[in-house]
Formats: sequence, structure tokens, C-alpha cells
Amino acid sequence: MDNWDEVRTAYQVARMGTVSGAAEVLGVHHATVIRHIDAIEARLGVKLFQRHARGYTPTEAGDDLLRVAQATEDQFNQLVGRLKGKGDDVSGELVVTSLASLAPLVVPALTEFQQSHPGLIVRYLTGDRLFRLEYGEAHVAIRAGAAPDQPDNVVQPFVAQEVGLYASKSYIARYGRPSGIEDFANHFFIGNDDENSRAPFSRWLRATAPAEALTFRCTNNFTMREAVRAGAGIGFMARWEAARDDNLVEVMDPLPDWSGKLWLVTHVDLHRTTKVQAFLKFIKEQSKGWSV
Repeated sequence: MDNWDEVRTAYQVARMGTVSGAAEVLGVHHATVIRHIDAIEARLGVKLFQRHARGYTPTEAGDDLLRVAQATEDQFNQLVGRLKGKGDDVSGELVVTSLASLAPLVVPALTEFQQSHPGLIVRYLTGDRLFRLEYGEAHVAIRAGAAPDQPDNVVQPFVAQEVGLYASKSYIARYGRPSGIEDFANHFFIGNDDENSRAPFSRWLRATAPAEALTFRCTNNFTMREAVRAGAGIGFMARWEAARDDNLVEVMDPLPDWSGKLWLVTHVDLHRTTKVQAFLKFIKEQSKGWSV
């Protein structure tokens, strides 16, 4: 692409959702914004936006351009900050992704970090799919399981998440507590509906409990936790989270095989930027107070 002005304009239109919003951010007339969008679409031969009464919505091609442009914008801002002697400036967007189950830990940390940097816009993305750092979908990813091995990513050990096996007090009142693994056949368990789940505790449960004892199956950790709380059976929860609920009973001592590791992952192109480095340092310090 030989015209960065057009790319930058398209990026701001995607961010703001309207031509007038992009024009205000860029400090140009709205006609200039429209001219740039028309020019870049003609140059690429694809539609980057769907026009409608409320503004502009990126197409799939527009989303691809947005991710690349955002990563490039971050690197330019970092360079400008260094040249102006403002290397400690943390502003613009910070995009962090993790499993939704970590939100009770991550959201307070993000909030405190944002309060320390008023010019920062936080985007916290959760979901089962992996957001792709190489496409600029996130600045920092908190990943669980085996160490990520995608090329061009910087992977750092974060914290180990201890997992326990719990039941609600109502379940214990009805069925009692298992006397041991040999008693599992006489109980009901909550498990992951995905037989290929890579979670260590899911693999352990499928290998240990009789298949007919897995009577309540869910597609994610959130629904599994709710099923445990409702008394549907015995299931796994992070120990830090279970400790917040007086209605839960830990049915046996945790085993090392259940625990999983968390990793901080960044893309090599953005790893050294001031914003990313500041957040990595902050979240590592915050995690020292987490009882995970």
C-alpha cells in the first residue's frame, strides 16, 4: 500500500463508525474522508465498508485492514513518543483477551490500569476462539493450557491456576460426599461436552469417572460453574472462585494433574511498545495478590 493517508482514514472510519467522527479525529473535512475511502476501495478493488443510515460498518475485508492498520498505528505512536521524549505515554486502545472465566480477576486489574492512564481506551475480548495477535486482534492475550507455540509470539509464564472438585451444599445434603474415587460411580458429575477438551481436569474426569456418571455436560466453564452451584452434580472450579461462594463444598483434596498454567502472550511487533510493556508489568504485579 503506497498511500498511508488513505489507510489511516479507513482505520479511523472503522473505529469511529462515521465519516464525521473520523474527520474530527483526523482534523480534515468530511469530504476528504469520503474521497480517501472511495480511493482506497477503488485501488484495492473491494468494498471495505457497508454504508447505512447510521454510518459505516467494516466488511470482512475492512476488518482485515483495521487489524493491520491498528498494529501499524501503535508502532508509529510508539516511535513518535520516543522521538518526542514521551516514551512513557500510555494512550489509545489497549486490547486484551482471555477466557471469560478470568474476568473477575482481569476486569479489576484493567480498571485500575485505565484509571492510572486516563487517555486509554480498554477493549477486553473474551470468547472460546483464539484472537490472532499476528492480525492485530489483541495486544495482550492471557492463554491457558500448554505454552502457545504460534510463530512470532512472545510467550511468558504468568500464574498457575489451581482447580478443585466441588459440590453445592444442597447436593451434599441429598447424596453425600464421595468417600473416594472408588465411590464416583455412586455420584453425578458435571463435565465438558467436548470430549476432546484439552483442560487437564476434563481429561482426568473422563479417564476416572464412569461415563454414565457424567450426567450434566456443558460447553464452557461458566455454565459448568453455574451447574455446580445449582446442585446438578460435582464439578470443577478454580479454587480462587470457589472460595468466594459459601454454598460450595470441596469434595476431595486437589490433585496436581488438575492445575493449569496461564501464559501472557504478545506479538513480537508490539511486545516492546510502551503501552504493552506498561500493562505487562502492571498485570504481573497485580497477579501477586491473586489467590489462584
